[in-house]
Amino acid sequence: MLNSLSSALKKGFDKIAGAIFIDTKTIELVVKDLQRALIQADVNIHLVKEIGDKIKKEAANEKIKGIEKKEHITKILHDEILHLLGDEKHELTLEKGKNNKIMLTGLYGAGKTTTTSKLASYYAKRGFKTAMLGLDVYRPAASEQLEQLGKQNKIQAFTDKNEKDPLAIYQKYENELKDFDLVIIDTAGRHSLDEELVSEIKNLNDKIKPDYKILTIQADIGQAAKDQASKFQETIDINGVIITRMDSTAKAGGALTACNETNSPVYFIGTGEKASDFETFNPKSFISRMLGLGDLEGLLEKVQSAVDEKSQKNLKSKLEEGKFDLRDFQEQIKQMGNMGSFSKMIEMIPGLGKAKVPDNLLGAQEDKLKKWQHAIDSMTQEEIENPEIIEKETSRLGRIAKGSGTTTSDIRQLIKQYKMLKDLTQGGELQDLDPSQGFSQKQMMKIAKKFGKKVKF
Repeated sequence: MLNSLSSALKKGFDKIAGAIFIDTKTIELVVKDLQRALIQADVNIHLVKEIGDKIKKEAANEKIKGIEKKEHITKILHDEILHLLGDEKHELTLEKGKNNKIMLTGLYGAGKTTTTSKLASYYAKRGFKTAMLGLDVYRPAASEQLEQLGKQNKIQAFTDKNEKDPLAIYQKYENELKDFDLVIIDTAGRHSLDEELVSEIKNLNDKIKPDYKILTIQADIGQAAKDQASKFQETIDINGVIITRMDSTAKAGGALTACNETNSPVYFIGTGEKASDFETFNPKSFISRMLGLGDLEGLLEKVQSAVDEKSQKNLKSKLEEGKFDLRDFQEQIKQMGNMGSFSKMIEMIPGLGKAKVPDNLLGAQEDKLKKWQHAIDSMTQEEIENPEIIEKETSRLGRIAKGSGTTTSDIRQLIKQYKMLKDLTQGGELQDLDPSQGFSQKQMMKIAKKFGKKVKF
């Protein structure tokens, strides 16, 4: 995500930190690297020049008291990029028990339908009774796609494949939709913001009266996002933006900054195809990750989006009763998979963002978790409940390995990790833990201290 900008920022901070004297030449080099990266990220060239001039002007200020020159320049650099991205995090204000409605708009191909399901899943994981409504009557298979996504993410989808009037579809399900805390509405897109689209969106907006009107923009649109945001703002007074495809392009910088310029806050960003590849946009955390400093808040949010609240309560009960078995362990592995790739998680962990972990090593760990799941599926109920018997009877090891396409070494590692986690729960480290709320910093430190040296991959 914005690799060149990330690299330039890291390089700039390192140059400042390593310089014996902060002179004009050092500042010029840092600014030049930053400007080059911003241009590659498709940020408006006039804005890039303005940022560079401001940094150089502020850096030349010798009247700052109580702060070292290096710290002063580092803060200037950080604050300018933060301002460029929008300064602060914006959140939707929704209430459970109230019939909240969010309408997604945008041009053709922006990813509205996928984003509809991601947004619905995001809030369903947070306790909202959520539904999706498909009002895209023009794109072939739009209804089928929304229904499939609904089944995958266990979200009810309301569609009508035969009706060609979007307002008629809304009116058909209007009473049923009142039973939900939140309704995410998917509308049709066009290749351009033509009069037909303007008229339809205005009509739907007037009749449905959504609490939020969110524009969906793909990251690779770059600076053109500014024109789109402005036009939709004029048409239906949008409340903000969701940017999709943030994982695939360096031009995301153009979309992010263009939205900020039009005072259209970015609420969420999509970073992949999975429901878990979706996160709130927090400029401070975004910069932190680009600098390799991690994003603990974002990581905890991702955990909350991946876990199933009901299964986690069930897990908590089992932990308290000491009945944690391999099937429960398997469920936790599955939910780890829902969080996305290891590489994405590692960049969010403070202290590991700068670590150069080989991609092949991360891939190997993901493969290992898949093997463990296959191995558990090849076990008998007796072995799942009492995995200790597998170690005692080597014939069981061989049978499970052969049946799951793994090795006896894989099975032994699985049992070792399971026993370690069970030891952790019996030792009291997880006492009073609500898994759906995550670990506290104190619990994380205690766990790391006890098991940090034992965990090997």
